[in-house]
Amino acid sequence: MTIPGGFTGAAVVAGVCGWPIKHSRSPRIHNYWLRQYGIDGVYVPFAMPPEGAKDAIRMLPALGIRGMNVTVPNKEEAYKAMDEVDRWAQRLKAVNTIVVRDGLLYGANTDAFGFLESLRKAQPGWRADAGPVVVLGAGGAARAIVAGLQDEGAPEIRIANRTPERAAAIRDEFGKPVRPILWEQRADALGDAALLINTTSLGMEGQPALDIDLAELPATSVVYDIVYAPLETPLLVAARARGNSAIDGLGMLLHQARPGFREWFGTDPVVDQELRNHVLAVL
Repeated sequence: MTIPGGFTGAAVVAGVCGWPIKHSRSPRIHNYWLRQYGIDGVYVPFAMPPEGAKDAIRMLPALGIRGMNVTVPNKEEAYKAMDEVDRWAQRLKAVNTIVVRDGLLYGANTDAFGFLESLRKAQPGWRADAGPVVVLGAGGAARAIVAGLQDEGAPEIRIANRTPERAAAIRDEFGKPVRPILWEQRADALGDAALLINTTSLGMEGQPALDIDLAELPATSVVYDIVYAPLETPLLVAARARGNSAIDGLGMLLHQARPGFREWFGTDPVVDQELRNHVLAVL
């Protein structure tokens, strides 16, 4: 007998945990794919306070949950709860995707994958070695993006952050080709940049716009803003107005979800315009 909602008592269960969690778009993404591929499964949000996150995550095998995405502020606690982690989680000391296999917890970090995949889809000819990269911000997303760019062979990654010590910490952690620059010098660093990435919350709904002069940015440069609410941030509007290719943050969100879905439900899902429209309807 089919349970209302389109799944049965044998459904594969996965979900996402964070604190708070009601803002997460992950249930909308994964449940769309479940319907799209006719999979007997369900993906649900779990409100999980950080002080109990590690113990709660260790219970996933006993509860029969196939896996879970992890969002702020639980990524570091999830890392501590794992039996085994992939190379990205090991480098970043943070887990955003958990797979339960044979009673053990396997942790991955798919943020770098999501960023690189969305960049390649939007700019098929993009090459990491095309020139210097300027990264604005030094939080968790910036660290994942820097790790991905470093792996891809970016010749220089300039990091500007309002707190310079955090940019310096990424340089100390990753080494070459990372170079911290002062926040006040962010516009001056654009002169030969092939890629500009905003990883800060500036430009997000309810936040001030990112203040940066793009006058020195080459016309061939790509501008990427990981903010996706709003989809068209002031930075992207300014970039498009001067002829630069501009990429919004929704692609990173959608592509980082693919590896977990494939592991839990056995299908490698497609990120297409229909999915984008489905998620945009609630942004």
